[in-house]
Amino acid sequence: MTNTNNRKIITIGREFGSGGRLIGKRLAEKLGVTFYDKQLLDRIAEESGYSKEMMESAKKKAKNSFLYSLASAMGTGEAGPESLSLNERFFLAQFDTIRKIAEEESCVIVGRCADYILRGIPYATNVFIYAEEADKIKRAVNEYGVPEDQVKKLMKDTDKARANYYAYHTGRKWGEPINYNLCIDSGYLEIEDIVDLIIAYSEKQVWRESTIYDD
Repeated sequence: MTNTNNRKIITIGREFGSGGRLIGKRLAEKLGVTFYDKQLLDRIAEESGYSKEMMESAKKKAKNSFLYSLASAMGTGEAGPESLSLNERFFLAQFDTIRKIAEEESCVIVGRCADYILRGIPYATNVFIYAEEADKIKRAVNEYGVPEDQVKKLMKDTDKARANYYAYHTGRKWGEPINYNLCIDSGYLEIEDIVDLIIAYSEKQVWRESTIYDD
């Protein structure tokens, strides 16, 4: 199956320090499409009425998987959608907004479980960016400005939160190759070359009927 409407959606999952956000931003610039990272929270907040600060805070708390799962499982005791916990409501708002964006325009979306939310859509290419620890530390210090004595802890906490958040809401393992179309070690290529590689892959990508599902 090929993409018949010429729409192109690329999602970027990434380890902290891998340069995933920089790659996504450059990718959007080169394709001439909208880039959604922190901006996505603004739109979710606008359409759902939830505070973006509250949504961001909830995701960061996922570094403690037990407490996040406990908070996410505690609903209000009421019937219907109102019975969902705040964390679950945030995720559903995120789900609806990302789906709506994918119906409206070509874009690049970083994080937010977008690969899972847009799974099976023929014009979506899901990418995961990772790197060896030394390469991630170097980038975090030199490009992100993270103090050397804090970088390992920040990297560990950030990736742990992302992994727990992803696992809770998708039932899948964050970074597992089977969840993505393309996984790239950013330590061995320049950003521009990675961007070109992703574009080339998305243009050659062929979809089979068996890959489209709504589980």
